[in-house]
Amino acid sequence: MADDLPLESDRLDGAPHPRDAARLFGHAGAEADFLAAASSGRLPHGWLLTGPKGVGKATFAWRAAKFLLSTPPPDADDMFGAPPPPESLDVSPDHPVSHRIAALSEPGLFLLRRPVDEKDAKKLKTVITVDEVRGLKGFFHMSAGNARRVVIVDSADEMNPSAANALLKELEEPPEGAVLFLISHRPSGLLPTIRSRCRTLRFNPLGDADLASALLQAGAEPPEGAALATLAQGSVGEAIALAEQGGPSLYADICNLLATLPTMDRQLAIRLAEGTAGKANEGRFTLTLSLLDTALSRAARLGATGQMPTEIVPNEAATLQRLAPTPGHAREWANLAQSLTARARRGKAVNLDPAALVFDIFLDLDRMAARLAA
Repeated sequence: MADDLPLESDRLDGAPHPRDAARLFGHAGAEADFLAAASSGRLPHGWLLTGPKGVGKATFAWRAAKFLLSTPPPDADDMFGAPPPPESLDVSPDHPVSHRIAALSEPGLFLLRRPVDEKDAKKLKTVITVDEVRGLKGFFHMSAGNARRVVIVDSADEMNPSAANALLKELEEPPEGAVLFLISHRPSGLLPTIRSRCRTLRFNPLGDADLASALLQAGAEPPEGAALATLAQGSVGEAIALAEQGGPSLYADICNLLATLPTMDRQLAIRLAEGTAGKANEGRFTLTLSLLDTALSRAARLGATGQMPTEIVPNEAATLQRLAPTPGHAREWANLAQSLTARARRGKAVNLDPAALVFDIFLDLDRMAARLAA
């Protein structure tokens, strides 16, 4: 992320903030459902926006917020007959609401997210606490004269238990004209009572064309070939992170290492492990585990179904097919992958050397390949 950008927990590194996006790609159905509800005069006060991280949930929330705060309710002025219902959530960038939202000065909007840590201005709090949620009471009181008030929670997954219970109270007794958008990447982790008080909009991974368009809007290069698009799994945020960290190249190295099992190329293994060493390479450590899990999951799926999806890198199919030729092999690799990555993350949490953890994983993979080959 550029040094001059403010620290914001709801902004992906290397990408503009979702409030700055002019368009939303790939989710016309979600927009149509919301527009129909908004035009009906019976707009639900709680909306749960679910789906993988980085596919456009936050962009939708900010578009919907601009729309609600710049568009009168359908019965606000029927003296001369109701106006035709809007056909999109588009709001002109020259509209005063657009300007105020871009500057985070819109009085009808409350953004609930992890704040900067008071003890260290260079860090963010790890969770949304009850103190942040309590700010809603003051917001609803100060904005009582507004026809609509909008709250964006990004993300609801980051609330601690006290914050979640405090937000639940607001959902149970929302003020007149209040609309709350809860962004969640893992809705199963939310309180069931929170989920039951919201209407759910599901956001699916983007197709290749929509992903390319969304990346261009975010100022990133669209993917060339299948590697980045497939690894990103339809997520703009994931595609940006992968591109910044050399994800396709790293995945190719991992596949090349797997191709040498059970006589592992130790020099390649050492190089990959050393690339995760040190605090500056925490992101590389996480990405290495994630891409290794992707490769082993694809091997397990190939072994279980006999069907290989489109290759991400050259010779991937042959490597994975050799590792998991049968459903029995597939189960072995799937079980090992789950235990190894969980063990590595636990080790990292207690400050064990990440490079040693990664190298140990590679040794375990080599031993598994030798056992299965025998």
